[in-house]
Amino acid sequence: MLSVLIWAPVLGALLISSLPQAVAVARARQIALGTASLVLVWSLYLASQFDLSNPGMQFAEALPWIESLGLSYRLGMDGLSLPLVLVNSLLVWIALFSSDPQISRPKLYYALMLILGSAVAAAFLAQNLLLFFLFYELELLPLYLIIAIWGGARRGYAATKFLIYTAFSGVLILAAFFGLSVLSGTASFDYDLLQQQTLPLTAQLVLLTALLIGFGIKIPIVPLHTWLPDAHVEAPTPASVLLAGVLLKLGTYGLLRFGLGLFPEAWTVIAPGLALLAVISVLYGSFAAIAQTDMKKIVAYSSVGHMGYILLAAAAATPLSLLGAIMQMVSHGLISALLFLAVGVVYAKTGTRDINQLRGLLNPERGLPVIGGLMIAGAMASAGIPGMMGFIAEFVVYRSSFEVFPVQTLLSMIGTGLTAVYFLIMINKVFFGRLPETLANLPRLRWQDRLPGVIVTLLIIWLGIQPSWMTRWSEATATAMVHDRIERLAAQLPPESLPELLPLP
Repeated sequence: MLSVLIWAPVLGALLISSLPQAVAVARARQIALGTASLVLVWSLYLASQFDLSNPGMQFAEALPWIESLGLSYRLGMDGLSLPLVLVNSLLVWIALFSSDPQISRPKLYYALMLILGSAVAAAFLAQNLLLFFLFYELELLPLYLIIAIWGGARRGYAATKFLIYTAFSGVLILAAFFGLSVLSGTASFDYDLLQQQTLPLTAQLVLLTALLIGFGIKIPIVPLHTWLPDAHVEAPTPASVLLAGVLLKLGTYGLLRFGLGLFPEAWTVIAPGLALLAVISVLYGSFAAIAQTDMKKIVAYSSVGHMGYILLAAAAATPLSLLGAIMQMVSHGLISALLFLAVGVVYAKTGTRDINQLRGLLNPERGLPVIGGLMIAGAMASAGIPGMMGFIAEFVVYRSSFEVFPVQTLLSMIGTGLTAVYFLIMINKVFFGRLPETLANLPRLRWQDRLPGVIVTLLIIWLGIQPSWMTRWSEATATAMVHDRIERLAAQLPPESLPELLPLP
């Protein structure tokens, strides 16, 4: 059942690649959207069949592959991966729908987009460490090509920088996986077997540090973040939607699944440092966003800050904080997608993203009032306005993290206020005031330009009003992850040290 989410897009990409060039111009987009629609519907069906009381892996698949290397085809879905798979399926459809129908080289473009979505879904579902690594690296190539071919003026520089950073990230992750296998003395890379192994604290710290740097590049954590603004600025809008919406979540997902899941004792030791890195990322990303004049860079740096909230919740590692981390991953994925969609329409219609050159786009007659409304909604959600998903996700993160890291949580809360500052600056300059004559004859919006943003906005509002529709999938898994960690620590440490190491309420 899970393999459909991976191989249906691959088959769609192969079908598109086999089309004659004359046919591909008219049919590639339709095939890609049809395939993405199938995957989205199948994801929703799996969610409807998901057992909310079962914290373990569901719909499991296992096939032997290269047994001499410890590589097997093992898939599974739990409350950590299910919400991310759903977001990935939705945003792949959104990205394809919002792509330019007249885009050059449509066969290659739509095939790469489908493969990108397939690789991300597979990484979220993989239950073998080498299988995860293969799919983690597979998503690198299609995104690199999309930026390098259809990106902006400095697309070569941005794509190469993204390639180098992400490749280095993969090397560290693979080294940590091999180190874990060698030191544990097992020939298998299956997650459930490695989770049962016990390593000395020093070995755990070395391997967890490698994972932290590797996944920290992907998140990205300051100071490993410099590739992200360049990639966002030069990437086409659909690629930015997927990059911010789901690809960054591979980093936080990896830290929770493999860092917290495999190295519980070392995680306790480095948790205060993770909380400090979270504060640095939140504050740096917020202040950097205030200093930008490019709308895409503002949203890109806001992602750096908001991913810090996930890191803070992960460091606290309580059942509620892990639930908050999952909520924030979903919330940021949807909100950043909405913001990049709105920025993409502004750029397509005006030819610029410079907030100092734009004015009055909220004009109801000659401006972009619908896009302005969507941008304001996205900014409100990102700033944590009640009634939207951004508020409930950040509230749960703060509420749960404060009990473990009160000072770091209070400092991170400053980022919420700064979010309102930089988005208000951008919205005031771009959408309010008198519309200049140079922007008086903007091309009219099509319903296709509005629909993706409207869909995401409605979902953000609905999950803000009814967050239990998402949290019910993850509550059992978040609780089980913490209980498993406590049990493993209890088996390794004297009982009197547990209250100090696990300051749980």
